[in-house]
Amino acid sequence: MTHGVGVIGAGAGVGALHLPTLALLDDLYSVVHVTDAGSGRAEALAAPLGARWSSGEAALLADPEVDIVLVCSPPEQHARQILAAVTAGKRVVFCEKPLAQDAGEVEAVIGACRASGTVLVVGTNHLYDFSWGRAKHHLLAARSPVQTVSVVVSLPPNTRYHDAVAELGDIRMPRRARPDLGNPDVVAGMVRQLVSGLAVHDLPALRDLAPRFEGMVFARAAAPVGYLLAYRASGVLVQLAAVMHPEGADALWRMTIATAHDRIEVEFPPAFVHSGSATVRVRGVDGRRTTYSRSPEDGYLSEWRALADLLAGSEPVEYDELRADALYGIALADAAADWISRGGDR
Repeated sequence: MTHGVGVIGAGAGVGALHLPTLALLDDLYSVVHVTDAGSGRAEALAAPLGARWSSGEAALLADPEVDIVLVCSPPEQHARQILAAVTAGKRVVFCEKPLAQDAGEVEAVIGACRASGTVLVVGTNHLYDFSWGRAKHHLLAARSPVQTVSVVVSLPPNTRYHDAVAELGDIRMPRRARPDLGNPDVVAGMVRQLVSGLAVHDLPALRDLAPRFEGMVFARAAAPVGYLLAYRASGVLVQLAAVMHPEGADALWRMTIATAHDRIEVEFPPAFVHSGSATVRVRGVDGRRTTYSRSPEDGYLSEWRALADLLAGSEPVEYDELRADALYGIALADAAADWISRGGDR
């Protein structure tokens, strides 16, 4: 038996990522309905699949063949659409990150899903990556406290990978103007948005390593579009650096974890492509190097397999973890924006 998926959102990422991922899992899922916000792009995505399409959410949420609501809209719509799905009687929601924009939305979403028994998954694919699990197991087995963590991200335009995996045609998204980095309020807003939409890939994993957010060390924008951040959590110094280059090299996404005994590097594959799990390398203080084996499946596939386990009842929905992950990300995004707005230490 396959579960019918209704997709809210018809942007380039849906065509390049979500639909190909679900096609690889056609023994578990079938896309039956795609809706847009009035752009008309839903038809271009749904027609080749033999799925229905519509504008707005009402028809999709009323569709009896939609068992799972996949929320792929802009982040400011996520909480409202999850609550609309719950109200409509849909009992399975897969939401792209972030779950919500502020703490009030988080509490409303988690409360509604918990009360109704709605199965909820957030698409933080790095957390589901097989190799992240391997790295976490290494840390637990070594019993050596984490001292520092750094995440370095360098990204070319998403369209480089969109083009590699999908025939997008007229569903390409318009280019955005570069932000005015001379305006502190604009910079603060940009950094908050990037933390919520980009750093959020790693924040659930970082919360595993350093769960108690303590405060910012510094925060600033990186040109042309990016951020440089450092914060302390549970006594661990966490540093985040990301930059998006209009004509940049291929993607680099690397997490480095330092303990007293070794250094663990987790290098994630580019977004929007299926090239297997991350690569984990460990270098001990004795100079010994170890590279762990990879899985042919990436985090995108793993998160949908995890949802299948939830639907089968073999795993519980961890509402408290989802809530804590979301609040951790919001706390960091708010603190970074506030640091920049106030001019740092002034």
